[in-house]
Amino acid sequence: MRSSLPESPLNPLPPVIWLLTVPVIASEAVFALGGAGLIGGAEGVGLRLSAIRMAAFPPELAQRAWTLGAFDLEQMYRFLSFVFIHVNAMHALFVVVFTLALGNMVAQNFRPWAVLALYFGSAIGGALVYAAIIQAVGARSAPLIGGYPAVYGLVGAFTFLIWTRLAAENANRMRAFTLIGMLLLFQLVFGLIFGGAGLGWIAEIAGFGFGFALSFVLVDGGMARALAQLRQR
Repeated sequence: MRSSLPESPLNPLPPVIWLLTVPVIASEAVFALGGAGLIGGAEGVGLRLSAIRMAAFPPELAQRAWTLGAFDLEQMYRFLSFVFIHVNAMHALFVVVFTLALGNMVAQNFRPWAVLALYFGSAIGGALVYAAIIQAVGARSAPLIGGYPAVYGLVGAFTFLIWTRLAAENANRMRAFTLIGMLLLFQLVFGLIFGGAGLGWIAEIAGFGFGFALSFVLVDGGMARALAQLRQR
């Protein structure tokens, strides 16, 4: 650490976090320009809808794979692409804010490749659980779109870091789950007020679970740290 240099008033973000947020910001800029008629001509207003159709993850993609063995390799990109496109600017704004804030804290304890593995692993895991539950309950399937499952994976990693720290202090480990509880409560209230919540929360909770679980193997010394704290109980 170079303490002789004056600290910047802005906390610099790791490049890996910008790598995850710039595509979202860029796509929203394109959609805004298209909506204003500055690009795309008469079709500019439909750029978001076209992007959603191209990027969304349909549950049937996974369901056909594990029930019929039909792997549509040309569509497998949707397991990753759905996290970068959002239904509106507010949807994208929340994802960007949470990714910047939580991603910055997580990246201080994870290597860049581990942050990517955590982010996309949570997204893929959330999508698979979503597809499985949709199929199991026979609910009407809706394509999964937006970065919330991946963001909840970052929440899971952040929770893991707090969980291990509280364990080291012999404090109540359940306090580590305060953030996820607050987020779920906020989402419930938001959905009740504005409606349109759908079943995407399944993928988000699953993303949180995958993020927490993946942290055991992705954070430096994570498994050893967690096992050491559990032995102290």
